[in-house]
Amino acid sequence: MALGWKLYGDGKTPPLGEAVAPDERLSWPLTIGIGAQHVVAMFGATFVFPLIMGLDANLAIMMSGIATIIFLLIVKGQVPSYLGTSAAFVGGVVAVRANGGDSGDVVGAILVSGVVLALVGVLIQVLGARAVNAVLPPAVTGAVIIIIGFNLAPVVANTYWPQDQWVGFATMVFVIVASLLLRGFLARISILLGLVFGYLLSLLLDVTAGPITSPDGTGAISTRDRINFGAVGEADWIGLPEFTAPSFSLNFSLLVLPAIIALIAENAGHVKAVAAMTERDLDPVMGRAIFADGVATVVATSVGGSPTTTYAENIGVMAATRVYSTAAYYVAAIVAILLGLCPKFGALVNIIPGGVLGGITVILYGMIGLLGAKIWKENRVDFANPINLVPLAAGIIIGIGNVTLTFSDEFALGGIALGSIVAVVGWHVARVLAPSEMKAALDAETGFAAGSGPALGASGGHRVGPGGADPSDVDRINPTR
Repeated sequence: MALGWKLYGDGKTPPLGEAVAPDERLSWPLTIGIGAQHVVAMFGATFVFPLIMGLDANLAIMMSGIATIIFLLIVKGQVPSYLGTSAAFVGGVVAVRANGGDSGDVVGAILVSGVVLALVGVLIQVLGARAVNAVLPPAVTGAVIIIIGFNLAPVVANTYWPQDQWVGFATMVFVIVASLLLRGFLARISILLGLVFGYLLSLLLDVTAGPITSPDGTGAISTRDRINFGAVGEADWIGLPEFTAPSFSLNFSLLVLPAIIALIAENAGHVKAVAAMTERDLDPVMGRAIFADGVATVVATSVGGSPTTTYAENIGVMAATRVYSTAAYYVAAIVAILLGLCPKFGALVNIIPGGVLGGITVILYGMIGLLGAKIWKENRVDFANPINLVPLAAGIIIGIGNVTLTFSDEFALGGIALGSIVAVVGWHVARVLAPSEMKAALDAETGFAAGSGPALGASGGHRVGPGGADPSDVDRINPTR
C-alpha cells in the first residue's frame, strides 16, 4: 500500500451511520487528534506489562510504534490495528526469571516464539483461516489462556501486593469502581486511570504518613519512600532507551512458547472484529496479520523490547469514532516512537510503586485467565464430554500449580509449558482414542469433522463466536494481548 490516503468528504468527522475507510483520512488536524486517542488507549497496558516482565518500558513503547508500522506495511493497510505489548508472555517470562534467566534470556525466548508465530501465520495463509480451529479448537485455546492467566497468581501474592498492601487494595478498588461507573473511552482506560490514582496516592502517603517498611521487589524488607524521583532527575530529556541483546536457550524458549496459542486466538478474533466493523472479508489476510505480528515481535525483541500483539483497546476507539483510517495509526506509531526517545519519561514510568502494580495485576492476571472461560462460553464447549473434560482438567492443574516434569539436571518442563502441552496434545489424543459416540458428540458441537466449526474465540472485548463479531461490544477493560 502506498503511503497516501484519499480525503474523506470535506475532511470532517463522518456523520451518523457513515465511516472513514482504512484507505481514507480526515483532515490532518483531526487525524492527529484520532492518533492521539490511539496512543492513550494503548498506553497503559503497553508500559505496564514490560514493567511486570522486568523489561524497559520506554523501549517497549518505542518499539510498539515501530511494530505497528511493520504490521500495517505487511497487511498492506487492510487491517487497521495498533500493536502494543502482549500480556500472554507474562507467565512464561516469570517462569524464565524464576529459573535464573535474565532479560537477555527473556527476550531471546520471546524472539523464538515470534519466529514460530510468523511461521504459523505463513501456514494459515496457505491453508486458510479454518485451519486454526482444526489444530486449536476453542476448548483447547480457552484452557491455555486460563493456564497463562491463573499461573500468575503467586506473582501478585508474593511480589507486588506485600510491598504496600493498602495502596494495592485502594488501587484495585478504584479500577473496579471506575470500570463500572465510567462510560465510553474513560471506561476503556480505567487501568491507566488506576495507575495514575495509585501513583498520586503513594505520593500523598509519602508526604503524610512517611516511609513504609515492607518487602521490596527482591523480597528483602526495607524502609523506604514509596516513590523516589532521584532517577527521574538524573535522566536526560532526549536519548535512546537501553537495548538488550537476546540470548537463546531451548528450556527458556519452551517456557514461553505456549503464549503463541493465545496470540493466534487474539489476532484471529481481532481480524474478525475489524472485518465486521469495516464490512470487509478479511479472512484472506488473517494469516498475513498473524505473520506480521510474529515479525513485529521478532524485531522488537531483537533489541530488548517487549512482545507485541494487536490491541482491542484501539479497535474500541475505531468502533467509537467510526474512523478506520490507517493514517491515524501511523500518527499514533510516530508519537509512540518519540515518547520512547525521552529517557526522563521512561524513568517516571519505572518508579511506579510495587503496591500500585499489585492492585493492577490482581485484576489483570485474573482477567487474562477469565478470557479463556469467555472463549469456552462463546463457543459452547461441552464439558460433559470427557474429550474436553479430562485432558484439559489435567493441563489446567499442572499449569496453575506449577507441576514440574524433570527429564535431567539440564532440562525440565513445568507450569505453563507442561500444562499447555498436556492440554493441546492430550485433547487431540483423547479425540483419537475416544469411543465413536463421544467423537460424534464433539463433532456435532464444533463441526470439527467438516473442518469448519465456530470462529476461534477472541481474547478481546468483541464477541467472536458462532454469531460472528459484534463491533458494538466495545471492551471496557482489556488486558489481553
